[in-house]
Amino acid sequence: MTDCNMYKQVRRPDGYGGYTTVWTEDTESTFKAAITFDNSLEARVAAGQGVKSLYTVTTRRDKVLMYHDVFKRLSDGKILRVTSDGDDSATPASAGLNMRQCTCEEWTIPK
Repeated sequence: MTDCNMYKQVRRPDGYGGYTTVWTEDTESTFKAAITFDNSLEARVAAGQGVKSLYTVTTRRDKVLMYHDVFKRLSDGKILRVTSDGDDSATPASAGLNMRQCTCEEWTIPK
């Protein structure tokens, strides 16, 4: 498992009656995750059809990554956005394994 930091989304007035969204790294929210790239034939075919969920992220049961959460893998700076609901896939409390999984896509912070 490797260290990761969450990103926070902050909406600020743009001075014209609308809002701009600013993404800031939350260095107080470091967590550990195992991130694997899915390069199976099925994933490559899906990628050719526009599907971007090419990463599987495994965390401990107590770390829930929700749809559209954004985080950075600290080892290489890769930014990922969650494309599934982390509440959907977790081992039961009675299980010996303490894990939860979700899918993610590589993402770029909008400028």
